Amino acid sequence: MRKNVRMTEGGEFHDGLTKRTARFDREEAGALADKAEEERHQVLEDFPLERWDELPLTRYALGPDVSALPGRSFCRLMEYGTDTFGSIRGGSAAKHIIFQHREGSWRIVPASLRDMEPHEAWLQVRGDFVTAFAAASKGAYDHIDELESLSYGQALTTKALAVYFPDEFLPIFSSSHLRYFTSLLGGRPHQYSSGVRAWRANRELLGLVRRTPAFEGWRPHEVMQYLYAFHDPRPSDRVVWKIAPGERAALWDDCLENRRIRVGWDEVGSLVEFESDRELKDALDKYFPYSTGGNLRLARQLLAFRDLEPGDLLVANRGKSEVLAVGTVMGGYSFDSELESHRHTVGVEWDTSFAQLFGSPRHAWQQTLVKVPATLMREIRLGRRTLAPPPFAPGPSAKAKTAFLPSYSDATVSDADLPEAVRTVRELLNHKGQVVLQGPPGTGKTRLALSVALTMAGRGDLVEAAPEPRAAALAELSSVPEGAKAARLTTVTFHPSYGYEDFVEGFKPDTAASGAGLHLKLTDGLFLRVCEEARQAPDTTFLIIVDEINRGDLPRILGEMITLLELDKRGSVSVTLPTSGRQRTVPPNVRLIGTMNSADRSVGHMDAAIRRRFAFVDVPPDLDALDGEVEGLGLAEFLEGLNTRLEARFGPDHLIGQAFLLSGDRPLVTAEQLSHAFHHEIVPSVTAFCLGRPELLQSVLGTLVDDGTGRVIQTNPQDLPSILAKEFVSAEAAGKEAAGDSTAYAWGGE
Repeated sequence: MRKNVRMTEGGEFHDGLTKRTARFDREEAGALADKAEEERHQVLEDFPLERWDELPLTRYALGPDVSALPGRSFCRLMEYGTDTFGSIRGGSAAKHIIFQHREGSWRIVPASLRDMEPHEAWLQVRGDFVTAFAAASKGAYDHIDELESLSYGQALTTKALAVYFPDEFLPIFSSSHLRYFTSLLGGRPHQYSSGVRAWRANRELLGLVRRTPAFEGWRPHEVMQYLYAFHDPRPSDRVVWKIAPGERAALWDDCLENRRIRVGWDEVGSLVEFESDRELKDALDKYFPYSTGGNLRLARQLLAFRDLEPGDLLVANRGKSEVLAVGTVMGGYSFDSELESHRHTVGVEWDTSFAQLFGSPRHAWQQTLVKVPATLMREIRLGRRTLAPPPFAPGPSAKAKTAFLPSYSDATVSDADLPEAVRTVRELLNHKGQVVLQGPPGTGKTRLALSVALTMAGRGDLVEAAPEPRAAALAELSSVPEGAKAARLTTVTFHPSYGYEDFVEGFKPDTAASGAGLHLKLTDGLFLRVCEEARQAPDTTFLIIVDEINRGDLPRILGEMITLLELDKRGSVSVTLPTSGRQRTVPPNVRLIGTMNSADRSVGHMDAAIRRRFAFVDVPPDLDALDGEVEGLGLAEFLEGLNTRLEARFGPDHLIGQAFLLSGDRPLVTAEQLSHAFHHEIVPSVTAFCLGRPELLQSVLGTLVDDGTGRVIQTNPQDLPSILAKEFVSAEAAGKEAAGDSTAYAWGGE
């Protein structure tokens, strides 16, 4: 997460506050504050405070038609009609505590109220709101913490309190953002305020603002806009999505004119009704049964679309080779029932100076929604035409928001250019010290670990570089300098025979000793050597990568050193090594990444004490890496269909990774390569999962298994792509065409 200012109890932040506030456009912020006040008065007019004790559920709750005019319900107005006052968009409707599903059923979020009838539960929720408002009017804010149902809708509750008591709350409603700003202004550290309710955190931040001289005389909305403009806690390195505006960009003129992006799958209704990807997948399965294999992936993509935030970047395309524009998200998600089709919309400001044609098609762009790799985004930025003003005339709101957007013309490598997985692992290493990457074979766990090593060494430019320069840089990092005991990057593979004497210390044969007999010498293990070198260079990060970490006897290998892995014990707590009796510490600049295959049965046997000291990151198959096809067979679609069957039979740990269909870093391109990978890598792995049972093998590979022998059929490599397409892709596509659903066939259109 981005930190614009390095803080020490808020001191350094305050030192530069006067200069930053002097650069802030308060006139522009004041215009937005006026608009926010208009929105607040609309809420007061439609939902006067004195009438809350008789407010009916239908006037409160978010219902199926979320595109209705503002004011239809309190929740509708709070989420969709008062964005300038302060946004609570994103996520599902569960934040509203109780809401109506599109089929008419009611969803009650607090577990203690779920056995009640909806209107009975509403009486309890409404009573808690009324009590909260009464407590706020008396300044008894502690009493609000006792209202259990409101704890399930903290953002909504805090926004409601700010509407009715604007002088007592700031227009900031995200708990994590409130904690971050509080720490920034010198309040309690971010990590110690996780249990504080949002309204309490809001009040704490307000107190800090009032004690800050630079904010004297500022309106609450001016403070809010300043904090997000200069110290936005949201990641600056968010995922870039490619989104097609209809099939063959049929909706592009509308999207450009109305500053939005639209996608299909209208049948499932508003995406805010879904609390998980599985719930949305079930709805997609109902309306698009022939694409069941891909619906979980599609569900995750649609929820990512729903949760786009202001400042996120989108690429609009036509087909596989044309970029129409790059856009910046300016508004939240909504489901517009007045549109004839493609009713899922997000507000976007488009910049058509990025329009360009690629020299070769991007096969992954057949889908409507797909992540844009950092390397491709750099290519798009480099292909931008001469800088020109965007094709819109921003009003006051747009001007204020675009003033701090990143420069697209900068082609250098930054955090934004790094893959999301690399950023995640690096942040966890900084937070926890140790990370385990777990996932099925072939998902690129070791490659991810090495990519993190490159970024920590300041070579992020090589994360997605060609194999040769990448390998050369890793070799340099792994070389031990003359006179040193360890390199900045050390790799090791654990196995059943690997022990404490290899990793920490032990007596080993001294090959340099003279004389007859066996001579033993106390020798530092790999970990102690790295720690010793790290102590000599405290400003340098030393990384140990342990492949197959779960194959070793971890309690025996780590011994008493497991205690010192916790970051708060680094450098300050020592242990006595039992073999030598020496006192040793673990320096704070040592990091450890382990990898393990989730299909390995020993994964679940990892010691609980060790698990507590590691952060765990799932590394699933990356279908976006398979941007290619062989003789008309989309590699991503084939792997997705195969993994859907494997997951159904054996669970999510027994999948096939994308590496099986890559040659180096690029997707396979010939039928011969595909045949070799399928018969000599994929089939043996699937056969091992099936434990010699032909019926299981046939349930996964279908017609590729001979009924008589139970063995996988052999075929000419040139015929294999069409056979795999028929078995794993074409059957579903044919079903969709038979159902007359051409839009769903191409994942909503290119």
